Amino acid sequence: MEASSGYKDYVAGLVAGVATVITGHPFDTVKVKLQKYNTEAGGAKYKNGLHCATRILQTEGVKGLYRGATSSFIGMAFESSLSFGIYSQTKRFLQGEIDGGKPQPHAIVPSAAFGGAIISFILCPSELVKCRMQVQGTDFMVAKSTRFSGPRECALKTVQQEGLTGMFRGGLATLLRESVGNAVFFSTYEYARYFMHLQLKGASSESTQLIDVGVGLMSGGLGGIAFWSAVLPLDVAKTIIQTTPEKNHSRNPFSVLNLIYRRSGLRGCYTGLGPTLVRAFPANAAAIVAWELSAKLLGIRRDQ
Repeated sequence: MEASSGYKDYVAGLVAGVATVITGHPFDTVKVKLQKYNTEAGGAKYKNGLHCATRILQTEGVKGLYRGATSSFIGMAFESSLSFGIYSQTKRFLQGEIDGGKPQPHAIVPSAAFGGAIISFILCPSELVKCRMQVQGTDFMVAKSTRFSGPRECALKTVQQEGLTGMFRGGLATLLRESVGNAVFFSTYEYARYFMHLQLKGASSESTQLIDVGVGLMSGGLGGIAFWSAVLPLDVAKTIIQTTPEKNHSRNPFSVLNLIYRRSGLRGCYTGLGPTLVRAFPANAAAIVAWELSAKLLGIRRDQ
């Protein structure tokens, strides 16, 4: 990307965030419900992701799958804008040249991890509200939890009951998930993109646009799967920490994971893997294609 792109990197990232939420939020709702209720001491409430999604549709309709989407849109828009913007500009600075050659891990990994660490401070409070909204519902299979009429009420009650620091419950888990996950995501994306373009560089110029979209879909989807395969246990811990009402409940993700492991084994640490991976490919594929097309429309040049 050209050095003068400036704010355009962030605009393109914001578009990618919107595409992610539209495509992936229903799967995320299923994942959060599984993580919350299938790791409790009483045992599994849902048989699998499909069973959970069916229950939500039967009791709440499609609207139930988009619970918490408002805070998710706000959080993901800022998060994605910063993530892609910081990554693009930091990588450009570390590489010291246009991104045309072979991927350089010394630039990709720290740039992605740095972006992930920064966005975790924005993502943590928005995800706390999103998760607390998502675990609500009218499904008789789970205990009725405190009802929030909307994200605003959820945020206000959290601050009233737990103080401002309550909004950052699960902050360490979010920081670790985003920094490690972003490094894995962008590394996978850059290498997949590079090798796919290498194999297709002899294609005719008429099909270049179609090839770019296809490569974006595949490299973004693979990056998403790699991200969640690497950090899902941290995400499970984050969900438990953020949705457990007890003020004195441990906020250490490793302590929470240890408890889940002793109760449910490795499978418990990967609760929600099915809907997460089903979501990961299309949501991240959409994000990358939206990012690359937006960058192109904004005049940000990126060589193959």
